[in-house]
Amino acid sequence: MNPSDSSLAGLARGDRVVVAMSGGVDSAVTAALMVEAGFEVVGVTLQLYDHGAASGRKGACCAGQDIYDARRVADRLGIDHFVLDYEARFRSAVMEDFAASYVAGETPIPCVRCNERVKFGDLLATARDLGAKALATGHYARRLPGAAGPELHRAVDDGRDQSYFLFATTAVQLDFLRFPLGGLEKRETRALAERLSLPVAAKPDSQDICFVPSGGYAAVIEKLKPGAAEAGDIVHVDGRVLGRHRGIVHFTVGQRRGIGIAESAADGEPLYVVRLDPERARVVVGPRAALAIRGLSVAGLNWLGGAAANESLPVMAKLRSMSAPVAATVLRGVDGHADVRFDTPQFGVAPGQACVFYDGSRVLGGGWIRRQAALAASEAA
Repeated sequence: MNPSDSSLAGLARGDRVVVAMSGGVDSAVTAALMVEAGFEVVGVTLQLYDHGAASGRKGACCAGQDIYDARRVADRLGIDHFVLDYEARFRSAVMEDFAASYVAGETPIPCVRCNERVKFGDLLATARDLGAKALATGHYARRLPGAAGPELHRAVDDGRDQSYFLFATTAVQLDFLRFPLGGLEKRETRALAERLSLPVAAKPDSQDICFVPSGGYAAVIEKLKPGAAEAGDIVHVDGRVLGRHRGIVHFTVGQRRGIGIAESAADGEPLYVVRLDPERARVVVGPRAALAIRGLSVAGLNWLGGAAANESLPVMAKLRSMSAPVAATVLRGVDGHADVRFDTPQFGVAPGQACVFYDGSRVLGGGWIRRQAALAASEAA
């Protein structure tokens, strides 16, 4: 099986293609497909953060074991393989941003920052320096031809689609990128790895953020920003102080369990984290109805669609990576901002997450949800 025509568009047999090799099955199959298609493939693995040393186990995207696995795959395919030390860049561009976002009462998505600043920024520039005509990755997304150039689309496999995490990809970057797995289902990728006898064919997928051992992100934040976990009050939306917490970095908007107080009000209605107040070190809780919003604002807007600025455009908006898109209207403003209004109220929308806009399968763009920029359902017309 070869990559889809859209993954090969603009390339000719013999062209040099750099493949980002994480050590997992997806990037291994990506490299193998590009070799089968007749390209001169160069594998590059980024040393970002050694999860293996931090957690004592294998299987995360940046561990030393993964570098070893990527090299074994490269040897099996007979391609050149390089390991680049990006630890300092990754710490400043991704890890410290992650910690600062939590301290500011947000819920960050470090994988988007890694794609935006490291993989599709620094690594893409390195691929150009190596004389490559394209950078191929194992992301499940599709790059399809459009009237104005390449477009970013959802993957065929909805369960594996990663287009949400790629919303910050620019048109210039998209022109250079290739996603050979976007037209495959995960089971097909696994079958290809077995057929090609790749040494990682049975390797399990990583589930963790690479620099957060076993999901213990609060400890990582404390290490990056000592003293950041400031204790404070847990306050009901009606103003009552219900208890104390060990730091807002332990909470996210919409959280239901592990709040640290009786998790139901006197009337038995469950309590949720409604918002975080970093200035006063407060965690504000309330009933589910208090989470409802009809609109929000985003900053850092990256636009891949064709609508003009200030145009009101109906879209399907995705508020979390695993949630279904919902009907909305986006009004693009200036300086990378946009306002979003939902057709129906949405719940548990966390600042720091991304709001990504779709037209069918196509990614039109997206931005970062701003803290204290949500329009409560009671305030909306």
